[in-house]
Formats: sequence, C-alpha cells, structure tokens
Amino acid sequence: MKEIIQKYVLKNAFDFQGKVNANVVLGAVLKENEALRKEVPKVKTEIEAAVKEVEKLTLPEIKLKLEKVAPELLLTEKEEEKIEGPLKPLPEAQMGKVAVRIAPSPSGMLHVGNTYGLALNYEYAKMYQGKFYVRIEDTDPDKIYPPAYEAIPEDCNWLTDNGVTKVVIQSSRLGMYYDYAEKLVLQDQAYVCTCPAEPWRELKKVAKACPCRTISVKENQKRYAKMFGEYAEGEAVLRLKTDIKDKNPAMRDFGIMRIAERVHPKTGKDSRVWPLMVFSVAIDDHEMGITHVLNGKEHADNAAKEKLIMDCFGWKHPVYKHWGRINFEDFAVSKSKTRLAIEEGKYLGWDDIRLPFLKALRRRGYQPEAFRRFATEIGLSLNDKTVTSEEFWKSINAFNKEIIEKKANRYFFIDNPLKITLEKAPTEKVQMDLHPDFPNRGKRTLLVKGEFFVAESDVEKLNSTQLHRLMDYGNFMIKGKKYEYVSESYDEFKSAPNRGLIIHWLPAEEKIAAEVLQEDGTIVKGWAELTLEKVKVGEIVQLERRYFARVDKKDKNKISLWYLHK
Repeated sequence: MKEIIQKYVLKNAFDFQGKVNANVVLGAVLKENEALRKEVPKVKTEIEAAVKEVEKLTLPEIKLKLEKVAPELLLTEKEEEKIEGPLKPLPEAQMGKVAVRIAPSPSGMLHVGNTYGLALNYEYAKMYQGKFYVRIEDTDPDKIYPPAYEAIPEDCNWLTDNGVTKVVIQSSRLGMYYDYAEKLVLQDQAYVCTCPAEPWRELKKVAKACPCRTISVKENQKRYAKMFGEYAEGEAVLRLKTDIKDKNPAMRDFGIMRIAERVHPKTGKDSRVWPLMVFSVAIDDHEMGITHVLNGKEHADNAAKEKLIMDCFGWKHPVYKHWGRINFEDFAVSKSKTRLAIEEGKYLGWDDIRLPFLKALRRRGYQPEAFRRFATEIGLSLNDKTVTSEEFWKSINAFNKEIIEKKANRYFFIDNPLKITLEKAPTEKVQMDLHPDFPNRGKRTLLVKGEFFVAESDVEKLNSTQLHRLMDYGNFMIKGKKYEYVSESYDEFKSAPNRGLIIHWLPAEEKIAAEVLQEDGTIVKGWAELTLEKVKVGEIVQLERRYFARVDKKDKNKISLWYLHK
C-alpha cells in the first residue's frame, strides 16, 4: 500500500509543481488496487503522511525520486516533445501506449453528427502515437443494415486518412462472450433470471432481490446451458450480481446476456444468445487493450456498469472521459428515416448531394481534415453545446476552404450563356495562371477570335457609360447594341474614371458542355473552358467568381461537377 501511495503522490506533485491533490491520489491508488477500498480510512492517513514528506522536496528531487520508484509514470523529455497538438493531454496517457475506440452500430451509414466523436478519438490516438480501433457493435440483430459493414470502415478510414488500426466486428466474437459469461456463473457473480419482466422491474424499484438470485451455482450452470436451446425468447436473462440496494436503480442486477431468435446477417440462425451492450463492451475493451474511453456523458451509467463487470475479473479499468451533449439543430440525420426515403426513391442513395452523410460529403469534395479541425476546436469538454446547421457549416466550410484553396486551380464556367461579338477584338491566345498565387503551376490557354460567351446575369449589370473588362483579356464598352474592344491594358481599366465591371467569359470556339449539381439537387447547365478537360475526376476546382466544385464525371462532350461551397 505504501509503495503504491508513494508513487502516485510523487506523480501528482511533479505534475502540479510540488502541490498534491490528495483526492486525485486516492482515486489512483484505489484504481490500481481495488482491495484497498475496504481500508479507505487507513489509505487516507497514509496519503496525508506521504504528502507531508513529498511537499518538503524540491521539484528536481521529486522528479529524481519518481524516476527511481515509478519511471513508467514519468515521460522522458523526448516523449514530452512528441506530445503536441491542439487537444488537452489525457490523464494517465503514455506515449505509444494509448488505445482508443469508437463503436458505431451498423444500423445505417455514418453521418455528420458522427464526425465529432470519431475525429476526437482519432486525434488523441495520433497525438500519443497510439491505436485507433473501430468496433462495429452488431449484437442487436434487430438493428442491422448489412451494407453498413463495408461502409463504416470505409468512412472511418476516409475521415482519419487511413488511420484505423483495426476493425472488430462483435458478432464474430460470440464464443468469447459466452466463455466469460460462464466464468461469471461459476464465480457466482451472475445468475439466470426466469422471472417475468414486469414483476422483476417492480422488485428492482424497491431494491429487493428476485427468487432467482439465490439459486445455486450448479443450478445456474444448467439454466445458462438451457439458454442456448430450451428457453424461449424472453423467458431467461443472465444478470450480473451487483449491490441490489445501489442508489442508482440502473446498477441493480442488470442484464448481460439475453435470448433473441433472429436471422443475423453474419451468423444466420446459428446464434440465439446475445450479449447486451455493456457486457460485450467491457470484454472487448479489456481484450483489445483500450486505455481511454472517450464518449458522450450520456454513457456515464454504461461506464459504471462496465467497471462492475471488469471488477468481477480483476481487470484494470480504462480511463473514462466524457464530453457534453452536442445538440445539432435542424439536421436531418436520422439513419432509419433516410434509409426509408432512399428506398422510396426520394433520394438517389446515401451519397445524394442533399444528405449530410459522409458518403455524400466525400463525393462533394469535403476534406476529412476540416471535420477533424472542428472536433479539436471544441475539444473534450463536459459543457453541453447547441450547434445550428448554419453555424456548423460556416465553420466546416471555413476550415475546408483553408485546405483546398491552395490546391484548387481556377477555370471559367458560364451558366445561362449569352453569345456576344466584340468588334475590333484581336485574334490571339490568352494565357492565364492556373492559380494566381502559384504562377509556377502553369498556364491555361484560351484562343479568342472576337466571339464570346458571357453570363446573361453579367450582361444585365453592364452600363453603356462605363469601361468594362473581360477578365485577364481586354477592355470594352457598349455602344448602342454593339460591344466594342477598347484596349488590353488592365492599368487603363483600373485608372478609368468610368470604370465598370470585370466579367468572366469563354471563347465561342473553344468550350465544353458542363453541368454543376447544386446542394439542393438542382442542376445548373452551361459552358466551361476546354482546358477543364484535362482535369481528372475527383479533383477540386474553383469556378472563377463562383464557387468550389469537384469533378464528378467526364464524358466525351460533357463534364459533370458537384457544388462544394463558396
């Protein structure tokens, strides 16, 4: 006991410049040695004595003692240098040894509301050069959408730049859950309850045990075996023996295994006994070596149940850290409703541009880093937050723009095109930078012969008393119903007292049909410059003075793009 206390007092003193929080030390000591919970008064007395001695030491002396007593609790200078990032450090986290996980249900595809937890866990794994697991929780046969098995890992790898360490599917681990459940029965820490549901709930409310709780281990073994073949669905539940008088009714003899006779996409009809979530999670977190569980505070009760399960086996708990509720207002992110709408033909699929699901956002051209930056901006906080759709997309689009602005080359696109003739215009090849900030990236060349396509909306804004300019080409004026070339000089346009508008354009002879799918599902058609043909499918471009878009498809005589954002 004294050795455990000493190392945690030293650790706490070193972390907080010589000052010790005795309560933090007590928590760490009891976590390492559960048996000491029976001797809390004695432990507190020993902690007080150790604190008095350690607070007499200088910080270098504390560090030296900690290096001798528990070097694993002290990061080396090199390790400290490696822990960089926008997130607050995790408690009890060691470089290279952190393992975190997310646990999505395969009830549908991942949507924008899933990105925060996914990104936050991954960023912590990256920060500590640790492991990031994706565990697909499919032990409820009623809530499975088979295509999600393939889509979830794909989306997770996209959002983390292929940072997933391993994908685990719970239905493939049933044998392991059965074995651990049997151990609990043999240890008399679990019993098979055959009481009807409603009477059992009434007993639970008043903190009274049901008759099944006191049956023998031998009888429980028989009952447990009968769950796999004789009992019908709803006739038997395996319950963990806990404190039946626990102040929190949710903690009282909760279920850990149940019977569900369903056809499962992975196991078919072979399996009828299924672990409840807290049981499978507790087993998996131990088996996978999860060191830190980071999820919403609505999982606090589940965390307490998982700890009780782990205590039965004498396992060390992960560190549980929760974040506050993030209420996404006016978001249509229901997996079940979206699935139904797709089946009814209201949407074209999970990658329909109108949907806030990752498949659609990826196809539009959003960058995974934008969502990760949003998550790290919020960080791991217990404060509840309400985020409107407008606020969320404003942040995401700003982060995304910072990432793509330097990558996206510029091209002309004219919707609702109007053909004009510019009299006296010279025939020439006009060269423009692919990107104005990176001239070394190359040029795009447009051959002009006096006839142009311009947007009808731009023409409506032109004033006949002003000097206007075709962007990067030349100046012109309107005389009656004619358009007349004036000069090439941009300086002349810039200094003109009657300076008008700069509009973008296309040479009438060199163009390609283009269409842009808008975020509301409508399509804008027009002409694009011929040089856009060289752009590969999947690349993001900026349509001059319009918006960013992703090239989605290329046909022989047409290019299709998806609107991204401005």
